[in-house]
Formats: sequence, structure tokens, C-alpha cells
Amino acid sequence: MNAIAFGSINLDLVVGVPHLPQVGETVIGDKFFTALGGKAANQAVAMAKLGIPVHLVGRIGADDFGKQVLAGLEAAGVAINAITINENTHTGIASIVVDERGDNAIANAAGANNYLNLDDVQNLSSLLPQAKVLLIDLGIPLPVISAAVSAAKVANVTIIIDPAPAPKHFPPEIYPQIDILTPNEIEATQLVGFPVNDIQSVAKAALILREKGVQNVIITLGSQGCYCATPQDSFFIPAIAVTVVDTVAAGDAFNGALAAAIVSGKSFREAVQWGTVAGALSVTKSGAQSSLPDKESFFKLLVSQENY
Repeated sequence: MNAIAFGSINLDLVVGVPHLPQVGETVIGDKFFTALGGKAANQAVAMAKLGIPVHLVGRIGADDFGKQVLAGLEAAGVAINAITINENTHTGIASIVVDERGDNAIANAAGANNYLNLDDVQNLSSLLPQAKVLLIDLGIPLPVISAAVSAAKVANVTIIIDPAPAPKHFPPEIYPQIDILTPNEIEATQLVGFPVNDIQSVAKAALILREKGVQNVIITLGSQGCYCATPQDSFFIPAIAVTVVDTVAAGDAFNGALAAAIVSGKSFREAVQWGTVAGALSVTKSGAQSSLPDKESFFKLLVSQENY
């Protein structure tokens, strides 16, 4: 069995600065680089690096950025035959500013990601019979996401949704079809309508999301770890202490490894531990896909963790 990532594909333009700019402020940076990105693309590469066969379904523009993206994905081992080239717009672009602590701010020009439609759902549907997991982000039109979720449900594929960027109004009919929802604190706040910033509010938010119909909720809390709520119980898994260089794609590393563990037949708790390890490793390097861990470093850290 394999995995599918369905959603956004970008090229990242990254600037390193001493601190994140305030409104109206210009901050002089000391480095610039481009990196392959987009949440679905990142998550696909995260799975491929861990040895999981994965298809990516999405769109790019007919531009040099798109060619660069395709070459990078293919080199990483991601199947790219379900990626459509859109002649009428540019490849998605993310302009990312990263400060000395590794925190970041991102502005995104969605480009071809906005053009996903039912043709892309049809491409997805042709891949679902061989898939065990479908990972979806929200960087594409919501009606397309709804159709993709419905198709995956019929095919009995495990559906993981990374609700980023979180919309103001998430279609309520999608919640009961989600097997695993993985918001961070900001996305959880947007989904439930109150600040999610401590263990009490995290637990309350997870309960509300489960009451909306989600089977399993994982709220990621950055350096604090993650809180998980399932039909059976709830539990907290602490983060792994590392030196943070860049937090870009930490969530994608988490989700990709989570999905990889499920494809590999691991339990839910083991899958969350896989995500925690991948997220920790990703923040020790710069960039999005360039920071995603390879098998050797991943399994070395995984087996070193107590109680695994």
C-alpha cells in the first residue's frame, strides 16, 4: 500500500533576518535561498524520505519555478504523474521570513493551487484503490477538498487533514469524515473560536473538534509537544529538545511521518511518536523540503527515545 498527498505545491523564497518585521518595518536580512515547498509537496517528500511510496496530486504553473519543483519532487522519490501543469497562472509562491530564533512569517501567492478542480479529484480517485492514507492540506479550494474527502471515504482510505491555512468557515459536513485532524495552536484557535494557549484550552478545543465528528485530534504545540484526543483516551506527548534553526515545515514533517507510520502499520500512539521525531529533526535545519529527515537520522532518533 502507498500514500497520497493532495493539495498545495509551492516554491519558497526564504529570507533570513535578525527579527520578524513589524507592520511598516523593513528588516535587513543576511541570507536568501529558494526551496521547494507547499504543504502537500512537503508532506509527500517527508513520506518518500522515510521510504513510503507516495503520489502527489496538485497543480503547478507552466513556468521555470514549476520545472524546478517537478525536478526536486522526482529526485526525492515522489510520484509526479498526477500533477497537472496549468498554463494560465504561475506556480504557487511562498515568501518566507525567518528570524534568528527560527520563527517565521509567510505570505503566499497561491497561483496554480487555486485552480484545483474535479479533474484533480478524478486523478486522485484513480490512485485511491492502492492507497492506505490520504493527506490533505487546506491550501486549495474547499469544494475540491470536500469532493476528495468523499472519494477517499468511499475507498476506505484513512484521511488526515492538516487544517492549514485554517479557513474562517470550515464546512461542518467534512468533520465527520476526518480520521485524523492535526491543527497547531493557531489553527485550532481559528477552528473553535477561542484562544488555544494552555493545556486546559487545548483539551477543550480537542473535545469540541471530536464533538464535531473528527475521530482523532492531534493539536501540535511546537516546542511543548502535542495533545491527542481519540475515542478511547487523551494523552500528551512532549517535544524532543533540539537546537532550533528554522521551524518552516516542522508541521509537514510531523504529518508526513505520522502518515508514514500508519502506512507501516503502526499504532496511533506510535504514529504520533513518529511525527514528533520528524518534527524535531526538521527544525534543526533550514528550508522546507531540505529540512525533512532521511531514514537513517529519523530511525536513529526514534529508537533513542524512551518508552518506544
